[in-house]
Amino acid sequence: MPQEKTHETTSTFDPLACTENMVQAMQEWCDLMHYTLAHQSSEELNTHEQEAMQLSSVFADAFITMTSQPEQWVQHSMELAQDYSKIWQNSMQQFFSAAPQQSTVEKDRRFRDDSWQDNAWFDFIRQSYHTSAKSMKRMIEHADINPHQKQKTLFYLRQIIDALSPTNFVMTNPTVLREIIESNGENLLRGMRNMRDDFEKGSGRLRISMTDEHAFEFGENIATTKGEVVFQNKLMQLIQYHPSTDTVNQTPLLIVPAWINKYYVLDMREENSLVKWLVDQGHNVFIISWANPDSSFRDYHFDHYMTEGIITALDAITDITGEDTASAIGYCLGGTLLASTLAYLQAEGHGERIASATYLTTMIDFSEAGELGLFIDEPQISALEVAMKAQGYLDGAHMADTFNMLRANDLIWSFFVNNYLLGKSPFPFDLLYWNSDATRLPAKMHSFYLRNMYLENKLKDKGGITLAGTPIDLSTITTPSYILSCKEDHIAPWQSTYQSTNIYGGDTTFVLSASGHIAGVVNPPVKNKYGHWVGDSNTPNPEKWFANAEEQNGSWWTHWNAWQAQHAGATIPARTITHSIEAAPGSYVKVR
Repeated sequence: MPQEKTHETTSTFDPLACTENMVQAMQEWCDLMHYTLAHQSSEELNTHEQEAMQLSSVFADAFITMTSQPEQWVQHSMELAQDYSKIWQNSMQQFFSAAPQQSTVEKDRRFRDDSWQDNAWFDFIRQSYHTSAKSMKRMIEHADINPHQKQKTLFYLRQIIDALSPTNFVMTNPTVLREIIESNGENLLRGMRNMRDDFEKGSGRLRISMTDEHAFEFGENIATTKGEVVFQNKLMQLIQYHPSTDTVNQTPLLIVPAWINKYYVLDMREENSLVKWLVDQGHNVFIISWANPDSSFRDYHFDHYMTEGIITALDAITDITGEDTASAIGYCLGGTLLASTLAYLQAEGHGERIASATYLTTMIDFSEAGELGLFIDEPQISALEVAMKAQGYLDGAHMADTFNMLRANDLIWSFFVNNYLLGKSPFPFDLLYWNSDATRLPAKMHSFYLRNMYLENKLKDKGGITLAGTPIDLSTITTPSYILSCKEDHIAPWQSTYQSTNIYGGDTTFVLSASGHIAGVVNPPVKNKYGHWVGDSNTPNPEKWFANAEEQNGSWWTHWNAWQAQHAGATIPARTITHSIEAAPGSYVKVR
């Protein structure tokens, strides 16, 4: 949820001033609609039309199935009528007694304003909304639809339900109505101007501001760990960090981030930077900062990220340190690339180049891909390939919209209310700044990734995919592996990431962190916010593993550091950086 900046409000309600502000707000809205229509290209309109047709098709199939089961339809209708009768009775008791009644629905932080409980009218709206939403979900869940279609229908139903929340409308949100009175409607005028700024920022596409993007400067208050760009090619810059200890581990450590978003999620501020913490533990840390592709990258393949990314980085590290081996950490898609590279190196007879491999929230077996899998089927991939063909890449806004939809209430509608209905500005927040800093993806690479891994799930199979002319087999990987997953991860479900323990050929250590895809990884020990579970990684079944796992307090970082000590080599005098192209965080990370 956004943290809100405060605004001065008028103490006395002025009907004339309020009317004037609301008329101006309506004029701003009309001007905004003209602006957006003028900036919609034919390609974008065609895309919107295709998306609407797909959505209609999803619900049409579900509706046909449900109407063919009249008994269930009648049963759900009767249950809904009974639920509404209880809500009406509760509301009448509250109205006549002037006292709030016991709520019959679950708590929801969107409705934290006291009026949703204390006011009979708003309480009725709130309970009606929750009850209707629950009834619609129940109808789909009980319908005789194939599992994939059911999950897709439920996902899009959730998007509609979230969008139709009474908190998202002026006349049914008591907080907004109160703000109108207190500010004489200035909040709506500010809100329309905020929306106009966001449309202009997105060149005609609404790009909701989640944070004050002017509050952050690379190297000053974000991506702050001191280092140097020591190598670069078209695809990446390699950063080496200055030591903060007198001695370091002999084996260098290479971090391979995903190229969906940017590397500095692992190096925000000093107090939550994994990079800074690793440096302070005596690791000689290198990290890849990927380029943000443009049309000139249209022919870049997954192979290029391996050969011109990880392998080239390893070569550069050897030239700089004199070490033939390095340990590696791969995050999310970077971990998928790391596993693929290890299998390739093994096939080429160079598996020893990586001493240990750490995988953070990394998918290898894509059979249970979570909600992201709902976007992956032949029609959707084909449509995406058509959209990518013209520019040669997938626009970062598309990926950002997809990830935001997974948590729409937190990442879309909370800011819609805060920015546009309350007319406030979002609070500066480094993680949301990073989340808004989306990257583009090369067309060929992304098509290969979606088809071979998500759609056909070939990566886990022996010789399932070929990279740089070599069929790879993940079961040949003998490198010791540390596999970190997150219990509430909605992008890489931990039950799926656990399956890599049954795929790799070497020793594996599986650790499950509390929280989600980002917070579970970026969990500094000093905050002691989330714990983790450790257990026997030789158990084939993830649920059985969890049943026998031991919960431990504190960050997984310290557990990993003890594990990595076995693979870090001897302790040597700290290495100084003798060559620099430019200071960290470099220039590639700044490309939007």
